[in-house]
Amino acid sequence: MEDFKKLFDSFSSLKIGVIGDVMLDTYMWGKVERISPEAPVPVVTLHHKEYRIGGAGNVALNCQSLGAQVTALSVTGSDTEGFLLEELMDGNNIDSSFLVKSTNRITTNKTRIIGRNQQMMRVDAEMTADLTAQDEKALLDKVKSYIATADPDVMILEDYNKGVLTENVIQKVIGLCREAGIVTAVDPKRKNFFSYKGVDIFKPNQKEVKDGLNMLFSEISLPVLKNIHKELQNILRHKISFITLSEKGVFYEQDNRSGIIASHLRSIADVSGAGDTVIAVASMVYAVTKNVHLMAEVANIAGGLVCEEVGTVAINKEKLLHECELLLS
Repeated sequence: MEDFKKLFDSFSSLKIGVIGDVMLDTYMWGKVERISPEAPVPVVTLHHKEYRIGGAGNVALNCQSLGAQVTALSVTGSDTEGFLLEELMDGNNIDSSFLVKSTNRITTNKTRIIGRNQQMMRVDAEMTADLTAQDEKALLDKVKSYIATADPDVMILEDYNKGVLTENVIQKVIGLCREAGIVTAVDPKRKNFFSYKGVDIFKPNQKEVKDGLNMLFSEISLPVLKNIHKELQNILRHKISFITLSEKGVFYEQDNRSGIIASHLRSIADVSGAGDTVIAVASMVYAVTKNVHLMAEVANIAGGLVCEEVGTVAINKEKLLHECELLLS
């Protein structure tokens, strides 16, 4: 039987770098009591505003809330949103000293307007062009410096298609990590789907796999998923495929070990940020145990737990520990 208390305690010894598209999530909460006389839209009377760490930053937040020592590596704008994001990271014990501030970019800010406990609208301020050569070099210098000074255990590449993870950055980072013996885990997007060659954990969701491989499949079965793993591995030569299947759970395969783990029944409030939690938890469990089945089991529970909350929230360590003891012992 797995000693989950011991496993969770060991997370505090992990040093994790998260590289990718960090964002500011702005939530504007209000009341809706009437329709605007100017257009057929609801009028939201704001009563409070909240800033949260989003995108790759949310992966970092999840790792931190499980006790790891976390560093964010990214490029933000040299703007108010960038400084707000840095402040939030510092306040949540995420090392922000390896962020690059660029005058060529703006910091991604997703503003969600929420009334009657549901999202009425989302306004995105962002740039999605690839980093300039100058910003790429600045980021890679930070990565080299981080690896040399911190000697991390894990590097998570979190791609949101906002241009930070260019093909060049991806390949160089994976190369640097391989040389240093650092576990690499990837949450890919379609654009650079096949650039992540030779990583340890490749974690797309079902839709990303369909898009990436141009496959049409409606049924989810072990033979179909094993075939997908084979197709992916022919191109990527990675170690582990870990595919999230939304309400159907997760699939994993490494060498000859594979399986589908069904999701546990929950009341779903909001699925945003669930993928961030899954990659964070999977990377940490794998780094400590090298047990792919346990990695999939714990990450599957974590992904379900954060879907019970509204908005992007990090996993609660005590809650996850309790659920693992309850469901897996």
